Amino acid sequence: MMKNIKTYSAALLMAWAFASCSDFLDTVPDNRAEINTESQVASLLVSAYPQTYPLLIFEKASDNTTDNGSMYGFEYQMEEDAYLWNDIKSDVDSDSPTGLWEKCYAAAAAANQALKSIEKMGNPTSLNPQKGEALLCRAYAHFLLANIFCEAYDPATAVAKLGIPYVTEPETTVTVSYERGTLAETYQKIEADLLEGLPLIEDNVYSVPKYHFNKKAAYAFAARFYLFYVQPDKSNYEKVLEYGAQVLGNNPASNLRYIQSDLGAITELEEKADAYISASSKANLLITPVYSSWPYIYGPYDMSRRYGMNENLTRAETLWAGGPWGSASTLYFGSLNGFNQKLCFFKYRMYFEYTDKVNGIGYRHAVIVPFSTNETLLCCIEANILKQQPDYAKAVEYMNYWVNSQKGDGASGLPKSLTESSVNSFYADLDYAPQPLTDVSKSTVKKHLNPPFAFVNTKQENFIHCVLQMRRMELIHDGSRWMDIKRYGIEISHVRDGMDPVVLSKDDPRRAFQLPQDVIAAGLEANPR
Repeated sequence: MMKNIKTYSAALLMAWAFASCSDFLDTVPDNRAEINTESQVASLLVSAYPQTYPLLIFEKASDNTTDNGSMYGFEYQMEEDAYLWNDIKSDVDSDSPTGLWEKCYAAAAAANQALKSIEKMGNPTSLNPQKGEALLCRAYAHFLLANIFCEAYDPATAVAKLGIPYVTEPETTVTVSYERGTLAETYQKIEADLLEGLPLIEDNVYSVPKYHFNKKAAYAFAARFYLFYVQPDKSNYEKVLEYGAQVLGNNPASNLRYIQSDLGAITELEEKADAYISASSKANLLITPVYSSWPYIYGPYDMSRRYGMNENLTRAETLWAGGPWGSASTLYFGSLNGFNQKLCFFKYRMYFEYTDKVNGIGYRHAVIVPFSTNETLLCCIEANILKQQPDYAKAVEYMNYWVNSQKGDGASGLPKSLTESSVNSFYADLDYAPQPLTDVSKSTVKKHLNPPFAFVNTKQENFIHCVLQMRRMELIHDGSRWMDIKRYGIEISHVRDGMDPVVLSKDDPRRAFQLPQDVIAAGLEANPR
């Protein structure tokens, strides 16, 4: 089996990884090859998926990271800048805002070229699946950009907040003038592409559907999008449930990743990571390779130990923190390995592409899972809690599916089954984490929430605390916690060695990463500071 996993990983990287790291805007568009056959369109769409993801800067900016002290170092200055919520200016690595900006827009450019080529060919129905994929890819690239460089969506302020340029045409001149528009306009355009593309997706055109926006991956994207796209009448939560049902089916428990049975028997870390991202896993919906140093930065290696998820933080807030399911010892979340300054659940390993083996030069790659059934389940839990008429019974049913997917190996007994009462009472009795936080060992999983809506009552808030804790555990090291901090206006603080902590207030504009300096210099409006 491992031979098959490694063959898949190598093939996937060969198909995706060998693209230029240069800014796509620096290339004269008319030098591109003419795309005029169906096979060429399909091949072009391989480049329509962003070849990077905000793993590093999102995790360092979130409360999944703390300061271990000046006796330790870091590999990239952007690690410290992200942790302190400083504007990142010095790094042009793929994990940096510059790399994220360039590669997301490069993906959108490939999607636009595919769409234009399909149009020039007369929009044949045989290319409907490719058209749908291109529209989904364009929406996804801009959705990532909005989550990196914009504030969280708030229907009361979105018409006044800055969006990002939404690029819908292949570039035909070297110099193109763009405007950011509003965040409301950005989300409207994402939604339009999403809704147009969804009905066109067909799995049978792909040899390996999970390398593309297959139907379930597309529905999972839609569920997440509508969860983030908050509306005053709460109507979008019903859409989360509608699209989530297409992913989870009539028996959600049968489609989840089970940590113990799927990964628990694997003892080698790299084999565990290979299994986690395997196309054979029913939980994995979309699998993409990215240029990234993140596996080295967060993983069990003697590097970048200054800022990490240390043991105190792990016990107080993340994987070893207790919940309504019982104490930390009754919930199994795989093996945590590595240095105590950065404990980790090793889900993403490094794949190195050598360009010069003699001198050890090349590119660092990871293979990630942007969408999974486990995450879609959590989206549905949240939607059931927040919809116009909350369905706590359904939320608890789905919560128990998730708890069972994390279940222990029997040594400490199985996790407790949750009830409405046990969820509500656990968080009602829990103290809020102190702010500003000066000692992470004194923190808790409960933090003040300031979402763009009012909770109906304390029970609804307590249920949201529960699903946020589940999301934090399930999506650890994925960057998702930062997006939840933004969505819920969670005020957090970062301790500093020998100095007062720095605080990120609920309305702090630094929740939107600053645009790359060269983009600002070219005339695009910067984020406020």
